[in-house]
Amino acid sequence: MQTLIQSVLALQNGHLQSLDVLLDGQYIHTVAPAGTLSASPDCQTIQAISGQDKLLLPGFVNGHTHSSQVWQRGLIPQLPLELWLANVFESTPRQLEQFYWGAVSTAVDTLLSGGTCLLDHAYLIPGQELETIDALVRGYKAVGIRAVIAPLIQDLPFASGFPAGCLLSQAASPRSAAQLLALMETIIAEFHDPDQSIYIGLGPTGFHRCSDQLLQGCADLSQQYQLCYHMHLLETRAQQRLAQERYGISAVQHLHNLGCLGSRTSLAHGVWINNQDIDLLATCSTTLVHNPVSNLRLGSGLAPILQCVQAGLNVSFGCDGAASNDAQNLLEAIKLGTILHTVTDSDYEHWLTPEQAIVMATIGGAKGVNLSDRTGAITAGMEADLVLYNLNHPSLLPRTNPLQLLVLGRPTEVVEAVWIRGRQIVDQGRVLTVDTHTLHRALRQHPANSEAAQTHHHLVEAHYRQVMLRS
Repeated sequence: MQTLIQSVLALQNGHLQSLDVLLDGQYIHTVAPAGTLSASPDCQTIQAISGQDKLLLPGFVNGHTHSSQVWQRGLIPQLPLELWLANVFESTPRQLEQFYWGAVSTAVDTLLSGGTCLLDHAYLIPGQELETIDALVRGYKAVGIRAVIAPLIQDLPFASGFPAGCLLSQAASPRSAAQLLALMETIIAEFHDPDQSIYIGLGPTGFHRCSDQLLQGCADLSQQYQLCYHMHLLETRAQQRLAQERYGISAVQHLHNLGCLGSRTSLAHGVWINNQDIDLLATCSTTLVHNPVSNLRLGSGLAPILQCVQAGLNVSFGCDGAASNDAQNLLEAIKLGTILHTVTDSDYEHWLTPEQAIVMATIGGAKGVNLSDRTGAITAGMEADLVLYNLNHPSLLPRTNPLQLLVLGRPTEVVEAVWIRGRQIVDQGRVLTVDTHTLHRALRQHPANSEAAQTHHHLVEAHYRQVMLRS
């Protein structure tokens, strides 16, 4: 089947142009000036779409989220990450059905805010790890989104993630590094399925709760299977202090020494990286995933995004999970991530433009999930992951600069159509693959345990205040 989108505005080489775009099966077949294309004469099935008053962009990538946190949206009070995490663990869902609907909800929200791909740094139910992955895969396949599932694994106890954590009581360690790596090989063999838009990634939570053996083992598996390698990095000042306490050097330098940094590596947050870290990450062709909403919600700080861009480091955007964002809206994350950093550099020539932000969300995002050879650009031969925006929607009027209104405005319900691998998933703003009324009914039927997440005075709070606020 062919789809011809005629005379549509599209961003090409940094400029908006009016184009004809022909899709053939799952691929972009031809991109040409407006009014010059027609369907191939030997094609029996053709869908022609007028691009008049429309904007066509590659799909955004949500480079870092935790889908199960949909159930913790609006649940956890404003706390710094280390205390927030204690509440997250206590209120994490425990039913496989919740993980399925969490994936469906995250996918739908991603689609309707311009995304065609996401990376789920996925929590797993202890003792039901394979069943959890199966629930996530079923959810993402039902929607039809492109999904990278990177199971969140660690082999050090919770207390080890705090500076001077050795002073805290230590719970029994989770599974050993060897056991977790064996589990990951099983998950890769069973669930990695690029032909169905499902990819498995390696997802150690971060250096703060992972041994060197686990970090290196994940890097080895990433190399062996050519998979994305994803983790949190220096999200908070506490993690920066922990790295110095544990290694005596930067966490970035330590990861480099272990062989964990490369072109398939993406690192979430990076709020506390320094200039030397930035240069090293750029040299390694690593991606930094910027999560501005979460970073502010948890008081983690402002990531040095302008310095990263100036150094040539690939930067993409993420929503992070709904427990630290309370939404899954990529346009919101992109807007905040674009304007937030004007306060960090008085030289306005360094500020991010809407065009740069779009490139970061598309090409940068695709690189961050190890899919830049398949998606991220409107180019012949690429897989057709595309989003069509309605420029006649009131939130994109008056007709000034469509990209600036999309990135810096408050666009709502502007996604008209979405294609993933050439398959139309959204039409007239409606998801075609799943019944959103059924989704919303499922979300209503599983109320969150609000009492479990309102514990301000967790056992670790006194230690955190002593180490981070009084020392």
